[in-house]
Amino acid sequence: MSSASANSHAAPAGAASERVADYLRGAILSGAIGPGERIRQEEIADRFGISRLPVREALRMLDAEGLTETETNKGSRVPFLDAREVDVVYRMRESLEALALAESVPALDADAVARLAGIQAQIEDNAGADGDIQRFLELDRDFHLGSYTACTVEPLASMVVRLWNTSQHYRRAFVELSGAERMWIVNAEHRLILDAIERRDTDGAVNTLRGHIRRTRIDLATHPDIFRPAR
Repeated sequence: MSSASANSHAAPAGAASERVADYLRGAILSGAIGPGERIRQEEIADRFGISRLPVREALRMLDAEGLTETETNKGSRVPFLDAREVDVVYRMRESLEALALAESVPALDADAVARLAGIQAQIEDNAGADGDIQRFLELDRDFHLGSYTACTVEPLASMVVRLWNTSQHYRRAFVELSGAERMWIVNAEHRLILDAIERRDTDGAVNTLRGHIRRTRIDLATHPDIFRPAR
């Protein structure tokens, strides 16, 4: 096969893998596919009208992102974490996100800081008894990951995103349990982080972030029902 012919086959296959990865990523992050649920390659291939090869490639991409895990002869599923594992993941987040924020704060430009302020304004607009939990989760992710965008240490940046992916289900459960009456705490902590970033107070931003993550970790530990796998 000529190189031109090989490339023509590779491009569609790559595009199909990206489509499948985008679909599964969205379904997992939205909670449509929950922790412990199996992802059957043949069903996904049939849905997209493709072979299993692009599906396998998509799952390899999601494995690397921490959204799925694939075992030989067992297939792929969304990882399920028990209470101890979630506690460890949150302790890792306390340390690694603090480091990413410390790397990022001095290098964030005015436009990036303005974007963070805009995202926080949207979070506050979404608050209240009728607040959309999925919308909050998306904005909350944008706010925090946006604050780390000037961290140029790739292994650290990639690990932070992986930890966010791994803990997505448990953040959603925390928000659902907390209810609208606790949202003022989240907003107050976000505002303190944002204020510290605007003043280039790296230590202040990092200390508030650590407490922000720690509070969720401690609250999650008081709700054992969250850690029951999907049936």
